[in-house]
Amino acid sequence: MKYSFVILTCFIAAFIATNNSMNAQTQKIGYVDTEVILKQLPEAQEADKKLKDIATKFQDTLVAMQKDLTGKLEQYKKQESMMTPDAKKKEEDQLKAIQQSMMQYQEEKFGNTGEIRRLQESFLTPIRDRILLTIKEVSKDEKFNFILDKVNPALLYADDKFDLTFKVLDKIRRNSK
Repeated sequence: MKYSFVILTCFIAAFIATNNSMNAQTQKIGYVDTEVILKQLPEAQEADKKLKDIATKFQDTLVAMQKDLTGKLEQYKKQESMMTPDAKKKEEDQLKAIQQSMMQYQEEKFGNTGEIRRLQESFLTPIRDRILLTIKEVSKDEKFNFILDKVNPALLYADDKFDLTFKVLDKIRRNSK
C-alpha cells in the first residue's frame, strides 16, 4: 500500500511537471559572431584600411623621432668626456625633453584616449549601430528572445518582456523602507 502511494505520488508529480513545461513559453536563444560580420562588410574593411594607414603614418613619425633621439644620444656619448658639467647638463636636459616629447606623441596617438582610438570609434560606431539594428530586426523576425555575441561576451539583444529592472528596483525600494 505504501509502495503504491509513492508510485502514484511520483506519477502525479511527473504529470504536473510535464503539463507545466508544455504550458511554459519556449525561449529561443541565438548567437552571432560580430567579428565575422565586421570582416565581411565592405565599409568595415574600408574603415580598417583607413585606420591602418593613419596608424602607419603615426608609427613612421614615432620611428623617425626614435632615430633622431638615438643619433643625438650617440653624439652626446662621443662628446661627453670633452664637455663641461654645464654643457653636459644642458645636453642631458635636451635629450630628456626629446624623449618626453616622443612619449607624449605616442600617448596622444596610440594611447587609450588617443587619436587612433577616437578615429576607430568614429569609423566603427555607425557600422556597429547598423549591425545591432539588423540583429534586432532578425531577432524579432525569427522570434528569438535573446541574442549573444560569440566573440565578445555580450548580450546584443533581449526581448523587452524579460526585462526585470524595474521589478528589482521596486523590490529594493520596498525592502529598504
